[in-house]
Amino acid sequence: MTPEMLKKARANAEKGEYKNVEFRLGEIEKLPVENSSVDVIISNCVINLSPDKKVVFEEAFRVLKPGGRLMVSDLVLAKELPDAIKESVEAYVGCLAGAIKKDEYLKLISMAGFQDVKVISESSYPVDAMFDNFEAAQNAVASIKVSAIKR
Repeated sequence: MTPEMLKKARANAEKGEYKNVEFRLGEIEKLPVENSSVDVIISNCVINLSPDKKVVFEEAFRVLKPGGRLMVSDLVLAKELPDAIKESVEAYVGCLAGAIKKDEYLKLISMAGFQDVKVISESSYPVDAMFDNFEAAQNAVASIKVSAIKR
């Protein structure tokens, strides 16, 4: 997303002697990749930070080849968080500020055109260390791993 991130990624690839990787400057809502050119998309706790998750999943669908797979690990909500928590710096830093309800998240994946949308695993996400008002956030956040296919 930034030139600094590209520099670090390239240095890590060189250090690990990885030859089959390529890094491009871009944003998750507008991927710098041709239509139907990608086999797999993997995302780890990034999509919840995007203000337009619908576009993110549409972009993922656009760039995947038929038969391509989406594998996502992300934070979702089991219940709404109070505004004071959603708008806090701690929620942003903890990657919670943009989290949406699980059902809505999965629906956006399906609406983008993906099939076989499956939650592979789900676990409670501890937020007690982040907020003073812990009771309001208790059992509100989950970490999910989702698999989907472009047919």
